[in-house]
Amino acid sequence: MRITPATIPDVLIIEPTVFGDERGFFFESFNERRWRELTGVDLHFVQHNHSRSAGGVLRGLHYQIRQPQGKLVRVTTGEVFDVAVDIRRSSPTFGQWFGALLSADNKRQMWLPPGFAHGFCVTSDAAEFLYLTTEYYAPEHERCIAWNDPELSIQWPLKTAPNVSAKDSQGMLFKDADLFP
Repeated sequence: MRITPATIPDVLIIEPTVFGDERGFFFESFNERRWRELTGVDLHFVQHNHSRSAGGVLRGLHYQIRQPQGKLVRVTTGEVFDVAVDIRRSSPTFGQWFGALLSADNKRQMWLPPGFAHGFCVTSDAAEFLYLTTEYYAPEHERCIAWNDPELSIQWPLKTAPNVSAKDSQGMLFKDADLFP
């Protein structure tokens, strides 16, 4: 497993060691002991989520203002452009975003610690997205920042207008959102 800090140092890109031959492949998608050795971060996951989205779907930018979730995310089918936005006011990277292509082919994963808004857009015909979370989903604490917020100016790799849920289309502007201290 190789772990590389993103341009926002708390966000990590994980590239697993993949063993493959003509029969297929195998890799550990998470090994707690190895993770702790490489990062020094102790993780405890409480929820494992799986979503499927059609091409052109954009989900996010989601976060929980209480019970903030750390997320370890990966794609098992297709490809997505995955985005983390630092929403911790006390952080030197507050308001910055980082994006990476995650796909079934490259098997990359991204770690987003608590205090980040998260979103992704599907860049293939469809994608299946898996994520482990460090806190339970709490809809009463869920918030959404507008995916197209002009202050954040995220460079989504979109050729046409994305397919966004009614809830996500009502996302708050970054300047008006409930954020972390």
